[in-house]
Amino acid sequence: MDKNVIPLYYRIYNEIRNRILSGYYKDGKLPTEMELCTEFGASRITIRNALEQLRREGLISRSKGLGTFIKKFESEEQLTKLTGFTDEMKDRKVTSKVLENRLVNIPAEAQDCFGLAPGTLVVLLKRVRYIDDKPIAIESAYLNPSVDLRLLNILQKDMEKESLYHFIQNELSINLAYAEEILEVTKVSKDEANLLDVKPGECAILRKRFTYTDTQKCIEYVLSIYRGDEYKFKVVRK
Repeated sequence: MDKNVIPLYYRIYNEIRNRILSGYYKDGKLPTEMELCTEFGASRITIRNALEQLRREGLISRSKGLGTFIKKFESEEQLTKLTGFTDEMKDRKVTSKVLENRLVNIPAEAQDCFGLAPGTLVVLLKRVRYIDDKPIAIESAYLNPSVDLRLLNILQKDMEKESLYHFIQNELSINLAYAEEILEVTKVSKDEANLLDVKPGECAILRKRFTYTDTQKCIEYVLSIYRGDEYKFKVVRK
């Protein structure tokens, strides 16, 4: 494609993005808007459009009066390990706020894998997950009581302080074998934005997880929404 067909702001965005990913800016700070205008021979509006695209991707943060900085991700999760949020962030301060801990009708997308009929009651544990007191994710875990009725004990537990996977594996002695996951890009709703302390419509990561025991039973269906500017996933293929 003729580069003249590509908008100038996008070409500048792409060049700065490549520089960020290659470690070009050693001090972690980008040049000023005026310096970028001079370097790329572009207007201030064009430079701002390029920087805004980088901000939306979570690559930079901008502070009035201080400048533009390369964003350091607060959290990284390796997808090849079957762990819960608390265990994955064991070296960080992880806290939770319980929004719901009750019985609900099974969601349609979990009926087949749970092997349950429509209208069957399952446990819903919905929490906001925090890292170092910053909201990172909204997690809705649907748990299948037909695997083990003792899962209903979650309804009486303080799940702001307890790890769900610790309860399942250590207290109930249920072995978790593997999980199937789907990652999608989504945009947060107004309610989700309030919980995550971001603007409505911001990009986020939607994660769907189906977790299975060593007896091939699906024990958990989880829907999680992660802040796109504060969380990333890492895949290692061998």
